[in-house]
Amino acid sequence: MSDEYVWFEGIPFPFVGFSPEYLRDIKENFVLKDEDVLILTFPKSGTNWLIEIICLIYSKGGTKWIQSVPIWERSPWLETSQGYKFLKDKEGPRLMTSHLPIHLFPKSVFKSKAKLIYLLRNPRDVLVSGYFFWTISNLAKKPESLEQYLDWFIRGNGE
Repeated sequence: MSDEYVWFEGIPFPFVGFSPEYLRDIKENFVLKDEDVLILTFPKSGTNWLIEIICLIYSKGGTKWIQSVPIWERSPWLETSQGYKFLKDKEGPRLMTSHLPIHLFPKSVFKSKAKLIYLLRNPRDVLVSGYFFWTISNLAKKPESLEQYLDWFIRGNGE
């Protein structure tokens, strides 16, 4: 299973859009600004719903920005190669999203006054949602059964 993922510090990432070099650079060098907002979630916990809600708050309920700019540009994923490149040099307050565990966060998060929004979801719902997502996804190894996915989930060997 180890060659089906990009592994970084014991955590598996999908093999598309992730690299140990970027993940290391994010952890060591990415600077969170005081005006930034970082949405943190465990995978399949309602991340996109939360992004949409935060974007509506930013736009004071206006939908023009939300309908004209893709979600991955409004709130890029910090740990993806594409998201990191976009966020690294972006000016002004940045809205960003991440599934990174705390030990992989940028070191600057602990010195910044950036706002962190953490979303929790019932683990049973996360398990079922994750199973159905990964059975249709081409981003990583597919589970052969719900039982196999449950085993990966419990061991921490899935996304």
